[in-house]
Amino acid sequence: MSHTVMAEFHCNEGMGELLLPGLLESLSETRAFEGCESVETYVDQDDPDRVYLWEKWATRENYEQYIAWRIESGMLEALAPILVKPMKPSHLSPQD
Repeated sequence: MSHTVMAEFHCNEGMGELLLPGLLESLSETRAFEGCESVETYVDQDDPDRVYLWEKWATRENYEQYIAWRIESGMLEALAPILVKPMKPSHLSPQD
């Protein structure tokens, strides 16, 4: 069964529009990463400084390897000035 993750990026005021282009550009690498089944990008209609990734991974281990790679690459650190707080992933379990 796939592993579902919702990653929230809570940006400083007015910074959501700065985050989005770079985030969208990086998604080709995400989609090519082992175990990535899908990733979709969403912006909160009521707060454009909240950006979400809805991700499906073959396993949680695949996701954790991906995040480790993003940390090693410096991408998450580079986002720090844009974000109110670090990106927060939520690991979701289906209930139906």
